[in-house]
Amino acid sequence: MAPTLTLKPGSSWADAWQRCLAVAPEAFRDDRVLNLWGSSWQADGRALPATSPVDGSPIAGPPRLDRATARRAVQSALDQHRAWRHVPPAERRARVAATLDALTEHRELLALLLVWEIGKPWRLAQADVDRAIDGVRWYVDGIEPMIGDRVPLDGPVSNIASWNYPMSVLVHAMLVQALAGNAVIAKTPTDGGVACLTLACALAAREGIPVTLVSGSGGELSEALVRAPEIGCVSFVGGRDTGAAVATAVADLGKRHILEQEGLNTWGIWNYSDWESLTAVIPKLFDYGKQRCTAYPRFVVQRELFDEFLAAYLPAVRTLRVGHPLAVEQGDDPFPGLDFGPLINAAKAKELNDQVAEAIDRGAVPLHRGRTEDARFLPGQDTSAYVHPVTLLNPPPSSPLHHAEPFGPVDTIVLVDTEAELLAAMNASNGALVATLSTDDRETFDRLAPQIRAFKVGHGKPRSRGDRDELFGGFGASWRGAFVGGELLVRAVTQGPAGEKLPGNFAEYQLMP
Repeated sequence: MAPTLTLKPGSSWADAWQRCLAVAPEAFRDDRVLNLWGSSWQADGRALPATSPVDGSPIAGPPRLDRATARRAVQSALDQHRAWRHVPPAERRARVAATLDALTEHRELLALLLVWEIGKPWRLAQADVDRAIDGVRWYVDGIEPMIGDRVPLDGPVSNIASWNYPMSVLVHAMLVQALAGNAVIAKTPTDGGVACLTLACALAAREGIPVTLVSGSGGELSEALVRAPEIGCVSFVGGRDTGAAVATAVADLGKRHILEQEGLNTWGIWNYSDWESLTAVIPKLFDYGKQRCTAYPRFVVQRELFDEFLAAYLPAVRTLRVGHPLAVEQGDDPFPGLDFGPLINAAKAKELNDQVAEAIDRGAVPLHRGRTEDARFLPGQDTSAYVHPVTLLNPPPSSPLHHAEPFGPVDTIVLVDTEAELLAAMNASNGALVATLSTDDRETFDRLAPQIRAFKVGHGKPRSRGDRDELFGGFGASWRGAFVGGELLVRAVTQGPAGEKLPGNFAEYQLMP
């Protein structure tokens, strides 16, 4: 008999919301969050209804601004920027350090908000918060030599990021940009994370960090957040369609830019025998349901090794644990160690399920499908945003699963017979952020890895975005603009010698000073 599950006391959305009202009453009002611009919290914008992907229950939605108000917010940010860029570096360090202390104090609340707003399992939600804090502290401790004689930009940095890593990507970037002497603007992701970001920005604003946080549709706000002459740099994380429009705008205007976009990250298997290592890593590749830019949704496998690959892969994928991120058994103290919970919303889950069904209808072979009865759900809960793991062999070329990143727990496998086919299949998208090649022969890896169109290529091990001093960027359409990581992140948002060329992927145009 399956155990009876319940919501752990004190972990409900209502509990989290009451804590937000108590911790930052200036930023949360009754049942809505506020926008932060002009150095104060504003009860403006049209608050849209929102539901949690965890169980479909109502949560706070983003208060969406119109174009004119966003324009005023950007102008106010320029005033903040002109004052902040003259604040001595030591004082900037002290204020950012104090912000990190405040984030640490409220670490568990920030993580709980991430669970409800974007469906992260508790372990991964805590890791997202911790990576933001630890990563920025590394910059606080070593910022002086990174800055050197460099100066802040002429205008604030505008941040438009996806919903999946609000803390370790977006808040991390904002605090480092401020540490380097810039005012920062951020748009809350449309699909989730507004309460977590609001709390983080409230804690930063209290310490005097020049933060602007606004909500709205990309189409409505892009004129202000991308094209406005006050903007000194655009930092974007998201899909290729939106990223392409941003790339065109910054190219036309000659703006500084850091545009991280998706790619189909692939894992190749060629002349390989260490199957035990592969079995161990497979469950980790499903963290957060593969809703991250460095997920591996495609395996390219040497045909003669396919039987051995399946013998290693299938037992591992069958161990995956899916369910409500906060459901516990009676008397349990810790939250369950799930591999993933829901996708970001029910619409995305339906889209992915439809793509899987369409691919099978057109000839893909289903090798594994997770079972609903193995998941951990509360009695009667809404499960419309959940997708169980799926593995397909040879998705047809007409399927989106053949050439695009699914951003969900769907693996596809392509069989190849030659090294040329291996490389062609691993380069199915125009550039990727990461890739891995599993081969027993180091010489083979050294020969083939440079021909894989990914920014980072692992030898039998997954690669990640990285942080602190680890360089990160992309090839082809997976990236446009300055590379980041360590000193390069600081260089991307500061000015150096006239005519400086920053390391990056700038296509056919180059950054203006």
